[in-house]
Amino acid sequence: MPLHGVCKNIMSARQKEHGYGTSQNPDRFQQQDYLQLKRFLLTQNKLFRDETFPPDQRSIGQGKLEPAELAQVQWLRPRDILMSNPFFILDGVSRFDFGQGQVGNCWFLASLGALTFHKEIFKLIVPLDQTCVGKDYCGLFHFRFWRFGKWVDVVIDDKLPTIKRKPIFARSKDEREFWPALLEKAYAKVCGSYADMTSGTPAEAMRDFTGGVHMCIQLSDPSPDLWKLLCRAGRSRTFMSCSTIPKTETTSGDRLPNGLVPGHAYTVTGLKQLQSQETEVNLVRLWNPWGHGEWNGDWSDKSPLWRSVSTKDREKCLTVENDGEFWMSLEDCCRYYTNIEICGMRPDFLDEEPACHWKTSMYENRWVAGTTAGGYINHKETFWTNPQYRIKVCGKTDSSQTRNTLVSLMQKSDKRNRRLAQLFFIGFIIFEVSEKDEKRAGKFPASFFSSHRPVAQTRKLMKSREVTEFLTLKPGEYVIVPCTNEPNQTASFLLTIFSREETRCYENSGHNLNNPVEKAKKEKNCQDVEKKMLLFRQYSDKYEEVDAELLQQLLKGDLISGSFSIDACRSMVALMDESGDGKLDSQEFGYLWHKVMKYKRVFAKMDVSQTGTLSLTELRNALRDSGMSISDELLNLMVVRHGASSGHMTLENFISLSLRLSRMNKIFTELSDGRNVTLSRSEWLFLSMYT
Repeated sequence: MPLHGVCKNIMSARQKEHGYGTSQNPDRFQQQDYLQLKRFLLTQNKLFRDETFPPDQRSIGQGKLEPAELAQVQWLRPRDILMSNPFFILDGVSRFDFGQGQVGNCWFLASLGALTFHKEIFKLIVPLDQTCVGKDYCGLFHFRFWRFGKWVDVVIDDKLPTIKRKPIFARSKDEREFWPALLEKAYAKVCGSYADMTSGTPAEAMRDFTGGVHMCIQLSDPSPDLWKLLCRAGRSRTFMSCSTIPKTETTSGDRLPNGLVPGHAYTVTGLKQLQSQETEVNLVRLWNPWGHGEWNGDWSDKSPLWRSVSTKDREKCLTVENDGEFWMSLEDCCRYYTNIEICGMRPDFLDEEPACHWKTSMYENRWVAGTTAGGYINHKETFWTNPQYRIKVCGKTDSSQTRNTLVSLMQKSDKRNRRLAQLFFIGFIIFEVSEKDEKRAGKFPASFFSSHRPVAQTRKLMKSREVTEFLTLKPGEYVIVPCTNEPNQTASFLLTIFSREETRCYENSGHNLNNPVEKAKKEKNCQDVEKKMLLFRQYSDKYEEVDAELLQQLLKGDLISGSFSIDACRSMVALMDESGDGKLDSQEFGYLWHKVMKYKRVFAKMDVSQTGTLSLTELRNALRDSGMSISDELLNLMVVRHGASSGHMTLENFISLSLRLSRMNKIFTELSDGRNVTLSRSEWLFLSMYT
């Protein structure tokens, strides 16, 4: 049975606290443990078959192969493809080891080409102690990827889709080598299928290979220091790629007259500054993941410009082969490519000071329709409901021109299959917090944002997996608001803040309950007390107690608005029942009645629209007015559990959830040591089954 959603979230948070999900201690993708599986298979002398990514049409996906081709597909292990001893890795790894197959994933293979330059990162992604033959072989392989804030270990079997014994997708130039095809299969499993790898940007895979810093440089208006930045990136452990201008109506064929492929991803494999006669020329070396097809303009393999450089430079740089790799000038690169993507394990390449150490803060959260999906800043009434993050920049900034903070916002779809993921236009806005607002607890309201101007923001909202901005923030306190373009767009996101200076960051939604445990106050009005007791005696049994059914009749007769379900009344009795007999005596009823009347007054006060229900904004205000400040995550959960399908909250549901929130917090306070609660299994079951 799958884990309960809330339980899964709690376990994930705890695992992260204890170091799970790091590159050295990755999480298990789909709960598959490589070492346990391997021990079992070797003991049983069996070959692995992965039922979570089965060797059939479901794993190929839709739209990649014609029905006639699908009928010919055979899933074969390397030893059955080759009919002799296959190799996992043969004579090291190189970008020239492989070529693209029948899935449009040049973006992934361009990143794979970049990966081959970084041996330490390659060993992290591709554990080298794996083999296609021998006593340790059991048809089981594993690879590691960074996925939305954590590293995962992905297990696969080695059955590959083939037609006429030839792999359909990524294939090695040397048919005896299989690491490219197996790595591609593991990534296809993460995406949902091979077809789900169609179309993308190299930045997506580069990020999943490093888990580090991503920067996209638009080449339509390049910075004067572009070459310096590229050289710093080249010296660091970074991946670089670029993409050509997409195909237009006037473009015919797969290639342009200059040899480039429109809308195609290329790997940056080298940078070189040469002396051409008396002029310095900045050259970029690029590689086509097809493994063939090259640029034929200036500085291409057969360009006469190579005769203008020294023999030494020419022999060192130039290789005349149709291997997909070529040189071109930085100016031509900016002319024919749309952007350069840079991704590194650390943000070292951003800084000209090699001794600089960047600090990282990472937060996972969700935009949820009706509660925390407030849209862009032009939606003045709802923008403030977006998640908010406070950041305090300490230290000294050398000048107003020094960029000291990089903010990354990545959206994560809830869909299992990548092709079904709906990407929204996303971005973030940063506001400075003045001294008088620094002590404010909880979210800043709409009035704060209407009276403050942003000090930084994404240049434009983008419909992409990730947006980043490199910013200058002077010492002080700020609030960062990640948002979608429109309200009520539900998605998960990951916010990462890299800082040169010492910073303190935290979520601003109000994780702690502010004095939520309230003691029943003595009613000063004797008439109110007498009315309450008269009502209680009217409905109580001969023992002067009310059970859930009697309570339902009582509430229905007095609250006017609708009625409480019998389950809601049972829950109320359980929450207030101190004797555990399933009934409320006059004192317990008095405490319940006091709370019910209080929440009824709060409901009426906060129902400014006078619809008889609370919108999600009104709900948050109502809880705050009741003395309870809650996090966005808890608010989202409460709406799912207690709200109507419209996203609004009725009086009955508001009273039920407020009682539960207040009571459960009191139980925690009574049982905890100040931080945690420890329960035996029987205690846990006793508590959870009767609250």
